[in-house]
Amino acid sequence: MGMNGELTLRPVGLRGPAEIDAAAENLLRLAAGPLRFGKCEAIWRAAGNTRRAVLPLDDLAPWAEAQAPGRGAAEAEALLQRLSAPRAPLAGLSLDRPRIMGILNVTPDSFSDGGDRAAPEVAVRDGLAMLADGADILDVGGESTRPGSQPVSLAEERARVLPVVEALAKAGAVVSIDTRHAAIMAEAVAAGAAIINDVTALEGDPDSLAVAAETGAPVILMHMQGEPQTMQANPTYDSAALDIYGYLAGRLEACAAAGIEPGRVVVDPGIGFGKTLYHNLQLFEQLALFQGLGSAVLLGASRKSFIAKLAPQAAGQAVGPKQRLAGSLAAALFGLQRGAQILRVHDVAETVQAVAVWQAAGAVPPPVGGAAVEDADSAAARRGSALP
Repeated sequence: MGMNGELTLRPVGLRGPAEIDAAAENLLRLAAGPLRFGKCEAIWRAAGNTRRAVLPLDDLAPWAEAQAPGRGAAEAEALLQRLSAPRAPLAGLSLDRPRIMGILNVTPDSFSDGGDRAAPEVAVRDGLAMLADGADILDVGGESTRPGSQPVSLAEERARVLPVVEALAKAGAVVSIDTRHAAIMAEAVAAGAAIINDVTALEGDPDSLAVAAETGAPVILMHMQGEPQTMQANPTYDSAALDIYGYLAGRLEACAAAGIEPGRVVVDPGIGFGKTLYHNLQLFEQLALFQGLGSAVLLGASRKSFIAKLAPQAAGQAVGPKQRLAGSLAAALFGLQRGAQILRVHDVAETVQAVAVWQAAGAVPPPVGGAAVEDADSAAARRGSALP
């Protein structure tokens, strides 16, 4: 946060194409995507004092100027520009529609699928199946970072991930390497990985920034408070969303200084990594805030423990990770409604189906001037393809 305070804008009242009367309202598209907004919550934090106001777009610059004479209006305009600008393609994938990242953990101890793919050939087989199910990216990880996990040696991580990365890349997959170690980043990119995904936002290894810059690969910066062994002990924030926004803004600056352009960066607020249930829910509700960083936003909520904390338990039995599909889909769709561009998930086929329905339903235009709306069967017949 700057010495004289910091301005943040959170788009509110996000709406899809079917909810918009574009002629009657001043609206901006969130990251040039399908969602539009006409108001923002303007937030000014300075010296422990936070001021908030929900305002139409035209009123944001005057309000910000009143908080910081001489610079507030310019900062508001710059934020609106970042909120509405299109996001750069990620490893050749356009971000004009939601992208699905399939989780491929080659570990014995990940919280949900640990041991399922300990053998590289099984991981490759499952990765190819995820591709067939509609995954856009395969995220290969060889070290669990679940709460309480223990680190593994570089030799062990290398042996787990490199054969899988190489085989999937040769099969045509866009592969991301989920690691916090610079050496593994470099070797995985050499083996064909197209994206670096780091839960420590390139802070966990002193060489990570330089290596990531040298590879030229896009990077995903995730926020984590503390270390995996202790991060859930007592996570605290003044304001989870604003604190994490400030942290990620600082990491973007560090990346730029190292030669990693903003268009190569994706941000991830890190659901479940050093957050309580309340912190996670606050991040969901305020997810659109992170678009103000000017980078694409990734949401990783699949099968995480906050779902079990919210779900009723049958006969006193805990809701295990593999029983959290319904909650994972609800979290994914809520994230899309708040502007997330990338969903990191375990259940690819189910998520692809849910996203397809969300997209199609949200794209139907409203009736205009009392005109009849063609029903789905008629539309299908007109296209020459009858619905079952």
